[in-house]
Amino acid sequence: MKTVLMGLLIPFLGTSAGAACVFFLKKDLKISVQRALTGFAAGVMVAASIWSLIVPAIEQSVSLGRMAFLPAFVGFWFGILFLLFLDEVIPHLHRSIDQVEGPKSNLNRMIMMVLAVTLHNIPEGMAVGVVYAGLLNGSGMITSGGALALALGIAIQNFPEGAIISMPLYSEGKSKTKSFWLGVLSGAVEPIFGGLTVFLAGLVVPAMPYLLSFAAGAMLYVVVEELIPEMSAGKHSNIGVISFAIGFSLMMALDVALG
Repeated sequence: MKTVLMGLLIPFLGTSAGAACVFFLKKDLKISVQRALTGFAAGVMVAASIWSLIVPAIEQSVSLGRMAFLPAFVGFWFGILFLLFLDEVIPHLHRSIDQVEGPKSNLNRMIMMVLAVTLHNIPEGMAVGVVYAGLLNGSGMITSGGALALALGIAIQNFPEGAIISMPLYSEGKSKTKSFWLGVLSGAVEPIFGGLTVFLAGLVVPAMPYLLSFAAGAMLYVVVEELIPEMSAGKHSNIGVISFAIGFSLMMALDVALG
């Protein structure tokens, strides 16, 4: 259980470490740096969705023969639809920012960014939780190394998210301490939802393939809806593409080497 707890906390520590950049860097992150970090995060999430979630989901359903893809297919779509529902219920980052006007527009943009990153962290926490739930339940397709690789991969991509929140908040007039804690709090949902997922998945072991692919669908929704547009906006979008490739290959290597 100690291993599971540490696994759930690793992504949160990545966000906290990124938020701590506000104490060491004097200026806001450049747009090109933000695109690079966003592209890297997108690459990590895509690779994690495939190797740590969808592939194990299919492998756990081999008893279904040629229909082994079905649980992954169904779970994936539930993940997509769940995030689509959240995007409709919770103010969407781009919609909300486009409607912001007035003297406090920059600060309101930062608040929307905090809300958006917090929303994105929910499926990431669930992804880590469902993998560690599979490890606890003795799933032969999920190893401790593979679970650790997923947690580390998400922690790596959470680092820039924490910095992207805390640095602009500080530049808009917030104190370093307050900016740091807002960045930290944006990642607090990950261990919370991860823990809930471990508990619920433990009650319904046969649903594991569905839960794994559900987390993958939710994460890929975030990548396509938010991260890819952010990394590709404006000129020199190749920076985001190259960073995406680096993040993808690093997460793929981590998953195979540790799994």
